[in-house]
Amino acid sequence: MNFQLTDWIVLIVTLLAVIVYGVYRSRHSKNLEGYFLSNRQMPWWVILLSIMGTQASAVTFLTAPGQAYTDGMRFVQYYFGLPFAMIVVCIVFVPVFHKLKLFTAYEYLEKRFDLKTRTFTSFLFLLSRGLSTGISIFAPSLVLSSMLGWDIYVTNIVTGGLLIVYTVTGGAKAVAYTQQVQFIIIYAAMFIAGYYAITSLPEGLGFTDALHVAGKAGKLNVITTGVTENGFDWKDRYNIWSGVIGGFFLALSYFGTDQSQVGRYLTAKDTRESRLGLLMNGFVKVPLQFLILIIGCLLFAYYSFFKAPAFFNKTQEAVVLKSSYANEYKEASNYYDQLQEQKKTVAIALTNARKTEQNAAVDVARKELQEIETKGKAIRTEMKSLIKKADPNADTNDTNYIFLRFVGDVLPTGLVGLIIAIIFLAAWGSIAAALNSLASCTMCDFHQKFSKKPLTEREEYRWGKIYTLLWGIFCMIIAFFAYNLGNSLIEAVNILGSWFYGTILGIFLVAFYLKQVKGNAVFIAAIISEVIVISVYYLDIISFLWLNVIGAVAVVLLSLIIQTLTGKEKA
Repeated sequence: MNFQLTDWIVLIVTLLAVIVYGVYRSRHSKNLEGYFLSNRQMPWWVILLSIMGTQASAVTFLTAPGQAYTDGMRFVQYYFGLPFAMIVVCIVFVPVFHKLKLFTAYEYLEKRFDLKTRTFTSFLFLLSRGLSTGISIFAPSLVLSSMLGWDIYVTNIVTGGLLIVYTVTGGAKAVAYTQQVQFIIIYAAMFIAGYYAITSLPEGLGFTDALHVAGKAGKLNVITTGVTENGFDWKDRYNIWSGVIGGFFLALSYFGTDQSQVGRYLTAKDTRESRLGLLMNGFVKVPLQFLILIIGCLLFAYYSFFKAPAFFNKTQEAVVLKSSYANEYKEASNYYDQLQEQKKTVAIALTNARKTEQNAAVDVARKELQEIETKGKAIRTEMKSLIKKADPNADTNDTNYIFLRFVGDVLPTGLVGLIIAIIFLAAWGSIAAALNSLASCTMCDFHQKFSKKPLTEREEYRWGKIYTLLWGIFCMIIAFFAYNLGNSLIEAVNILGSWFYGTILGIFLVAFYLKQVKGNAVFIAAIISEVIVISVYYLDIISFLWLNVIGAVAVVLLSLIIQTLTGKEKA
């Protein structure tokens, strides 16, 4: 990547400004409620930006455009269940949590069931959020590693260490206020990246031309049914049904039971402010995610007119070119370059035919473009296998590098630094909220419940900081193992969440709606359900979004069955 002194200045100034601002705004939070919940004084618009900042990690901005580039827009269906989930969370979850003045969502489970159910559910959250936060730390580390050629372990320490500084220092208020600034900078910079993708096209071509090329190549597949000639494909990851149903259950669990999100709206002044923040999030999240994915389609259009890299990860490409497979790789790369020239010719013919309204010529060009895209995928698969032979530990999924490569190759000096800065800001916003929630659960659900020594307010505050630091270190260690996951980072995070979200949601659904079910029954049901979910995933019989439905339904049904078989139990 062509990183100049100006880019370094923009990057460093932006990051330091956000750190200083966050620490300054949180300087008066010196107790546990202030550290974890901002003394419950946040207005709805801060809640909204905080919620969105927690969702919009560096994983989103780094890999979502690459996801659209390779697989099209269908990933947006993943979010279709979210608006409906926001309504349910506002009606069911928010009033209960605010009424009881909870620090964590899992406190309610002890009041409703017993301590072991609270502890188990909180443990599931800590496990899932700790692992996924490690992946989120890996995302900006990937940027530094690709940008500077640093070892990925060094970059994990650098990016994780910077993040821990202001999270430990500032707590929830630092997270909330910095996320406002981060949100504005992030979307402004993404808009700039999209603008350059359009203005860098050949003269005379614009936004609609770019979308037309992407659409004819099958990238604007916003709605897919998942139905094939053999019926509904349950392994299809993103379609309207898995998005609306599976996405609804996942979002309901994420916003209703995940402390990283519950902790955002527990900082609100009252129920009304929490509901406004959540409902507005449901209203704007899908369009914003749609726009981020559109950038991936614009990148595809750009690389239809200009030479696209055969493999977007320069580091791994350098390794194979030094190996005994170099000649085979170069031969495949040359063939891919020939396909790129053909693609450029067809893309130009397609846009000309469209402008002159030659529908027959448009249809011919569309078929040729799709054939070239199919051949291109095949040759890229072959090249990836050569990379794997040259380095068995290589990460052959270059989806995570597509947007980054475009930024380095196309954007002018200064803007490259800003784009890199937003990746860090997005990472910090989501990771800081996650560390804050991990520490609050550890402190409230474990330390305070199982420590025999009562703590003073100052001791609670100090332990809160210690747990934030420890979780930061834990997540940095997990980031060391996030390399070569086999999926794009955004898919990896969502798959990991789906292992646990269904079970956690099922426990809360039983708590709210099945008053006859007691602690022992739901505890046993939750353990069995978690085993079922993990087993179904590893048997690979259904796509990951459906795991959220399976987990929640299994807990509800098994709880009823176990409660019926074991008879009445004292509350």
